[in-house]
Parts: sequence; structure tokens; C-alpha cells
Amino acid sequence: MLFRQLFEKNSSTYSYLIADTDSKQALLIDPVIDETEGYIRLLNELGLTLKVAMDTHTHADHITALGKLRELTGCETYMGQQANASCANDSFHDGSKIVVGNIKLTALHTPGHTDDSYSFLLEHEGQPYLFTGDTLLIRGTGRTDFQNGSAIDQYSSLFDKLLNFPEDTWVYPAHDYKGWMVSTIGEERDHNPRLQVKDVIEYKNIMDNLNLPNPKMMDVAVPANRACGNLV
Repeated sequence: MLFRQLFEKNSSTYSYLIADTDSKQALLIDPVIDETEGYIRLLNELGLTLKVAMDTHTHADHITALGKLRELTGCETYMGQQANASCANDSFHDGSKIVVGNIKLTALHTPGHTDDSYSFLLEHEGQPYLFTGDTLLIRGTGRTDFQNGSAIDQYSSLFDKLLNFPEDTWVYPAHDYKGWMVSTIGEERDHNPRLQVKDVIEYKNIMDNLNLPNPKMMDVAVPANRACGNLV
């Protein structure tokens, strides 16, 4: 398996390139349109064919590269079924398998940040990887105050689903603002401040009182991303 974590600095977004080294087939998670040229260059340098590009959710802080990558490479584009994104070639739901060569990911519906939020589970040589989107961040969790977000749903996604994975499971989020690159389920369970709550009521109280400003690109990014990155 080939694995690369890629960073877009303006929105502090992590994108993930995963490829089967035998077939040279690849997929991209959460690609950013401003980085499209770099993705194409990297794919060409590594001799990879992009088969799938997909988003963990409808992003509000950057424009997705799904449509542009499909135009340039002929790849399939996927989004969660709750996104109602008719622009995508296909949608995934809880338990869906995304297969590229010998790489197999399982989609996990983890709503809360948005109602269409997903995480992806990859297991390679006995090691589990979780790509957690904006649901579980390193020492944080994604805000829940727009796009049909719900602190109650996110609490369930975290405590009833993601935190049940083995403690050595790698955690790769869609964003980080402090330079963190990777964590584990055990590390987040023990040290993430928002996971030290006693119940859902305490968690909801924290999330309902963050008082964060809206993302600067929200009014442009959300409609564009519902169209796979095409400005409408």
C-alpha cells in the first residue's frame, strides 16, 4: 500500500492519497480544488491511476476537487447519500465498501458535524486506520452548529462508534490547525478535552457554547461542493 497525507494550508485541510502498489490504482479522500495541479503531478510521478475521489462530508471551508479531478482523470466521484449530491457518480452509506485494487475502505456514517459526515475505516496488514473527517479531530471535535449539525448525534458517533475501535487505531482527521498530523483512538480517548465528558448533556453544553464565527468561504463553498466543486 502507498499512503500519503497531503496538506492545504489556507483551510488547514488534510487530503489522503491511498494506492494499491500492485495495480497502481489510487483513491483520494477530501481533495481541495486549489491543490488539483499538485495531485495530478504526484499521481503522474508515482505512476498511479486515480480511480475514486470522495469527500467525508460537504465542506464549508474550501471547495472540493471532486469535479475537477473527474474532468482531468476520468475518476469516479463519491459522496455520502445524505449529501444529496446529484453531481457525484455514486453515493455511499453506512457499511458501504469502497474498493480500489486491493484497497478496501468501509464507510461509517458519523453525523454530528454535518448530517452527511462520514468516516472511513481501512485495515492494512492488521493495522486499522480511521479517516475521521471533521467528526474526530486531534484533541478536538468538529463544530456542530451548521449544515444540520447535531451535538447529540456527534456524541453518539464518537462514543458509540469511533471510540469503540482498538486503542492503537490510527486517527487521520480532515483538518488540523496546530501542526498535529496523526493520533490514535487510545490517545484521543485519554487526552482529547472534549471526550472527557460524563454524558451527552455535558457534551452538548460544550458544543452549543463554542460561539465560533462561520467559515469565511461558507457561502461559496457549500453550494459549490454540492455541485462537486463547480461554482454555481
